[in-house]
Amino acid sequence: MQFVEKFNAFVANVGNALGQAHENVTATDPIYQTVIKYFDLGVNYLVLIIEIVGIAVLMHAVVSAIIGLFKKQDLVRLKLAEGIALSLEFKVGGELLRTVIVRDWQELGVLGAIILLRAALTFLIQWEIRIEKRNEELKALAEENDKHQAKADNSAEDEVK
Repeated sequence: MQFVEKFNAFVANVGNALGQAHENVTATDPIYQTVIKYFDLGVNYLVLIIEIVGIAVLMHAVVSAIIGLFKKQDLVRLKLAEGIALSLEFKVGGELLRTVIVRDWQELGVLGAIILLRAALTFLIQWEIRIEKRNEELKALAEENDKHQAKADNSAEDEVK
């Protein structure tokens, strides 16, 4: 029984200490303000880094697509769409991280609208990528079928001769 009483007293003391610590920390506390300032700064830098990566991915995709057009490479459009989609994913990630430091509802609404628009764009681009991949697969199957048909025609002509 003594153990239970001591444990309950310990829990009550910890609860009181935590409650007092929480009561002592307010928005006007200089330490709290410093922590919030550095937290906001850190999050802003992380958002900046993530968005820079998104921009770099987009620039790489566009430059690769332009080079691919001049070299007449296959699947340039598909590669560009995949690069744009990946770039948008980084941008959405940055916006989601930015919601951590939002202070009012209006700013949260604007960020929510941006996230929804970017998510919709990503969805549409992914849909386009699926359609393009399916078309490329059908095109490859048709070419393979044509090769087999030509072989069969040649074999039939050889048998007739």
